[in-house]
Parts: sequence; C-alpha cells; structure tokens
Amino acid sequence: MIVAISLDESVEAARACARDEVPTPLTYPVLVDRDHAWAEAYGVINVPATVWVDEHDRVVRPPSIAPGDDKFIEFTKISADIHHDALRRWVHDDVLPMDADAVRSRRAPADAALQEARAERRLAMHLLRVGHEELGHAHLARALELAPDDWTIHRGSMPVRGEDPFGEAFFDFYQRWEAAGRPGYES
Repeated sequence: MIVAISLDESVEAARACARDEVPTPLTYPVLVDRDHAWAEAYGVINVPATVWVDEHDRVVRPPSIAPGDDKFIEFTKISADIHHDALRRWVHDDVLPMDADAVRSRRAPADAALQEARAERRLAMHLLRVGHEELGHAHLARALELAPDDWTIHRGSMPVRGEDPFGEAFFDFYQRWEAAGRPGYES
C-alpha cells in the first residue's frame, strides 16, 4: 500500500499537489503532517523521501530518495530503476532491500542539535499559528541555525517565511547543500 505524507503547513498546498499539479490525480491517500511527527519518527530530514515499512510495522528501508520515474534525475542523480527493481524483489520474492544492520546504521538517532532544531520548529509553527509572528519567526530562525541542511525544516518553512519553495531562495539553499556534498540524501 502506498501512503503519501505531506509535510506542508497548508492542507491546500498538499491538496493542490495531489490533485491539481500532477498530470493524473493521485489515487492513494495523502496525509498532512503539519507537525512533522511522522518525519521525526522515521528520521526524515530530506524531501522527497520514501520509507518502506512491512506489514509488521518494521522499517525495511529507511528514508531515502526513491523516485517514481526519472523526471528529476538531473536533480536527484538517482535512477528510478534501482528502486523499482528492489521493490519488485521485495514484493514478489520477499527479498529485503537491506539487511537489519544496514537499516539500523541508517536510522541513527538525531543528534542533540537536530533534536533541538525540531523542537524549535514545532514551537515556531505553534506560535505562528496562534498569531505570535515575531516570536515564531525568531524560533524558526533558531531551528534553521541548528539544522541548516534539514530540508524538512528549511524548505518546509519557506512558505511561512514568505519564500517560494521553488524560487530563488530554494535554489540558493540547493546550491549550498549540493556544495556540502548533498548531506542527508542517501539513495
């Protein structure tokens, strides 16, 4: 079963992506995780990310980019075929995409700075939602300072910071992240 989880603050933004901005509307559920609870529970620090979970709620492939097609291969530098093949082997032949040690090594707990950044982001978003903009933006700035390469915090907060998540500010972030070696973007 496929379930998409949007980390957008706006339900309307998620709805537009799922229904209006794709050639064919999505046919699977799209949930909205404004508080990033799912992202934090599964260790997602980059978007888009795919997590493979088996029927026993066991992660068999931790967060990674697993594109559905090669539309953005120039950006991701990852072919969809490797993930399609691994998914077929898992579903048809019961071959796990990674062994348990590999899964554990890629699911290391967040360090103290990332945990603090996540707490700052949650506080910031709460404050913004209840109208305390100045204080909310101050906490968001602290979250960005603590986790400068975390896409879920950086790119995810662009709309509430008045920035286009597909605009110049995003591409500035992307270039800095690319120059840093693409941290957190494992295939």
